[in-house]
Amino acid sequence: MTMSERDVTQHYPKEEFVAKLRRLADCIETEENFRISVGGEAIYVPDRAVFSIEHEREDGKNELEFQIVWEDE
Repeated sequence: MTMSERDVTQHYPKEEFVAKLRRLADCIETEENFRISVGGEAIYVPDRAVFSIEHEREDGKNELEFQIVWEDE
């Protein structure tokens, strides 16, 4: 990975995760940019982002990912 690339996972207690999802949903609904801090870095998700949901299953383990993708301007 180059210096500009990242792959960070941050775990949250259920209450914090729910609060972040609510803020995200409000921003999507009102077409506002969403700001979140992940691994000590502020991330700004623009209203032009594309949203998807991915489900993976392997060896009895399931994973559900809510994905938000956008291109840098």
